[in-house]
Amino acid sequence: MPAKSSGRGNRPTFTDQEALLFHSEGRPGKLEVVATKPMATQRDLSLAYSPGVAVPVLAIAEDENLAYDYTVKGNFVAVITNGTAILGLGNLGALAAKPVMEGKAVLFKRFADIDSIDLEVSSEDPDEIINCVRLLGKGWGGINLEDIKAPECFVIEQRLRELLDIPVFHDDQHGTAIIASAGLMNALHLTGRDMKDVKLVCNGAGAAGIACLELLKATGFRPENLTLCDTKGVVYQGRTEGMNQWKSAHAVNTKARTLAQALEGADVFLGLSAKGAVTKEMVASMAKNPIIFAMANPDPEITAEEVAEVRDDAIMATGRSDYPNQINNVLGFPYIFRGALDVRATTINMEMKIAAAKALAELAREDVPDDVAAAYGSRPKFGPDYIIPVPFDPRLISFVPPAVAKAAMDTGVARKPIIDMDAYRAQLRSRRDPVAGVLQRVFERLRRSPKRVVFAEGEEEQVIRAAASFAHEGLGTALLCGREDRVRESARNLGVDLGTGAIEIVNARLSRRNADYAAYLYERLQRKGYLFRDCQRMVNQDRNHFAACMVALGDADAMITGVTRNFSVALEDVRHVIDAKPGHHVIGVSLVVAPRGRTVLVADTAVTEMPDAKDLAAIAIEAAGTARRLGYEPRLAMLAFSTFGHPPGDRAARVQEAVRILDQSRVDFEYDGEMAADVALNPEAALAYPFCRLTGPANVLVMPAFHSASISTKMLQELGGATVIGPILVGLDRPVQIVQLGAKDSHLVNMAALAAFNVSG
Repeated sequence: MPAKSSGRGNRPTFTDQEALLFHSEGRPGKLEVVATKPMATQRDLSLAYSPGVAVPVLAIAEDENLAYDYTVKGNFVAVITNGTAILGLGNLGALAAKPVMEGKAVLFKRFADIDSIDLEVSSEDPDEIINCVRLLGKGWGGINLEDIKAPECFVIEQRLRELLDIPVFHDDQHGTAIIASAGLMNALHLTGRDMKDVKLVCNGAGAAGIACLELLKATGFRPENLTLCDTKGVVYQGRTEGMNQWKSAHAVNTKARTLAQALEGADVFLGLSAKGAVTKEMVASMAKNPIIFAMANPDPEITAEEVAEVRDDAIMATGRSDYPNQINNVLGFPYIFRGALDVRATTINMEMKIAAAKALAELAREDVPDDVAAAYGSRPKFGPDYIIPVPFDPRLISFVPPAVAKAAMDTGVARKPIIDMDAYRAQLRSRRDPVAGVLQRVFERLRRSPKRVVFAEGEEEQVIRAAASFAHEGLGTALLCGREDRVRESARNLGVDLGTGAIEIVNARLSRRNADYAAYLYERLQRKGYLFRDCQRMVNQDRNHFAACMVALGDADAMITGVTRNFSVALEDVRHVIDAKPGHHVIGVSLVVAPRGRTVLVADTAVTEMPDAKDLAAIAIEAAGTARRLGYEPRLAMLAFSTFGHPPGDRAARVQEAVRILDQSRVDFEYDGEMAADVALNPEAALAYPFCRLTGPANVLVMPAFHSASISTKMLQELGGATVIGPILVGLDRPVQIVQLGAKDSHLVNMAALAAFNVSG
């Protein structure tokens, strides 16, 4: 059995006591119920329960499909077990399985934003389990069966699939088969094999082994080339001992009677059995470049070290996280159910499973982003040690569910087909990454009108990856500023292809525009103590000055920098070259995406340390314009420690004066102040001030000083679980964005897109 996401099958890096404390500290267990609707007033309660709840009740009684619209059903999966095959621990009973099932529910939520509940059925009678689930099944959008021993699991799943019109999926069977098949597809690709000619041996005739063979046959493997073995040896035609209908379906005509005999000359070994089932001698007898998936839990059939002693040409996978190529079911079930639920599929059929496997195989061949490298401490690259994606790859949610959903639609089991698949992928990204939803409008506009963006620090690894992603996403042309030999060498080491046509390398010293840039810079700085040779040196040697000159003179549309320098230093470099836009104020605006998608803009978070009243008014106007360009109609709150005069103070007086300046300026957006943050954001708190001009919660917050803006956004990020984009630099005469020191490639892509979008207008 491959590794379950609980990690029990991996070599632990924690003590038993630590594991017990993890599950018991604070609120025991790993789940809680959180209301998705307000429950603050009597009216809320009346709508949520009696009498308001009667309205959807009557609607569903007339049309059961409306349950998907008025209840959680469409995003709700039941995780069901009887505890007869818990991880690699055996039959320990239904209640003992509850920690595992809670964990499964947590993973559904963490990786695919699917709500789920665990149900432990205290019975080993398949008919009782089937009847129990059948009678409860109306309330769920899907069923994940887990840790039920074979052969009962086959009977239970098959009968429930026949009785219910929602997906029923036994993850121990099909999840394992899908992940293993994806890895096998890539291993065959790397070794130049055709699946139709591959000789494969599977050891383990339980739920996972049977499911693997069924899926492999459906993908194109020839049945006569697939040999199944169990504890009694080869499952061959005519064998009677220890047989059942599921094994018999995979019996082959062969003279081999033992696992050792079956492995002679075999190309592939799939192990779903027990520790030590395979010897070094067996591995030595296999074909050239053998593919060995030793997936037994908690220890593999043979270790990587043992294989290395006899073969240096093997590709190996296990169920463990301390070796490369972990076959982990968490790569499959969250995303398979996500795709199935989103089209309201009636089942998860073979075509949907194959689509999931192919999507996983394709993703493993893509360049790996910083988020994955940071999570795992290294940057995997497609090859013998990386044939399957790793579980924390954020791209899984936009790769696998669309493939599953499309297969469901193509095979006629989707009750709610997806019309716009690109929009669906964007929506999926926003489920896992709220930033993706906020920036989708920016990305869509850039794809219609791509821009040329210069990446000033073009020799840095994360910058090269970001530039490649920017070009690959169709957002425009990425100009990497740096020495060509250094850039190309780094790209080769990273496995990044610079030959796409949308990536160019620009060398400051060799540029034909070098003299023009120096002359332009000298004209700007000659009365500020700079000699021409100073300007020439800055253009030749400082990439920020060179890149900013490219933008200023129209050789690039926008610029991104900041990976290797502090924000203030980079901004000073840029300000040598580019002024504020006439009539504008240069500020930093942070886009704060709170849990459940609520978004506010906070200003000024980067430039003006201690603004006076005029500065605050200018910041408000700039921030409101930024909000509009990002697609939000601004409702702006001028924040302070006080609310409408109480308690009084010097800083509050400045905010009050700023509001008066805005009054005189006759701006065309909602604003008011001074006010505390709770009054600005909470309609209940604002009820005490009926004269407040805001018609709803503020979505633009102007802070009284730089320090309060910086402190509050960082606290929201660390304590409140908010995602912060920025600071976004606005007010310059040309589009420039500066990232935080050491920013990851994903953040660089987002900020480069904002620069190209020209959020300053």
